[in-house]
Amino acid sequence: MHRTLTEHARCLYGDEYRPTPECDADHHEHRFVEELTFADADSILAMLRELSPHLVDGHLPVWIRNLAYRLAVLQRPDDPLLMREAADSLHLHGPDWDDIAAELRKRADALEAGA
Repeated sequence: MHRTLTEHARCLYGDEYRPTPECDADHHEHRFVEELTFADADSILAMLRELSPHLVDGHLPVWIRNLAYRLAVLQRPDDPLLMREAADSLHLHGPDWDDIAAELRKRADALEAGA
């Protein structure tokens, strides 16, 4: 069993910077998604930042990365830095989400302006 969300993600998807640990767990993506769904924002951000420290790197599937940022932003709706980080990730991974990224930046700006 994995001790952290990061360990689970590393076993399932690999790690660009470290070898994938040997693990005898039966990996199923839906189990990881369940763990991600109920993880706290700190655990989610630790996973994202360790496995994709430069936003554009890492082996996490884009849909997992998008879901992870969405869950973290929902848990921290008043965190403009997190909103911008999520927006940057969305912007870097395809034009499909540019409008959502722009809205996140707009919300972050409004929070910082005290609106």
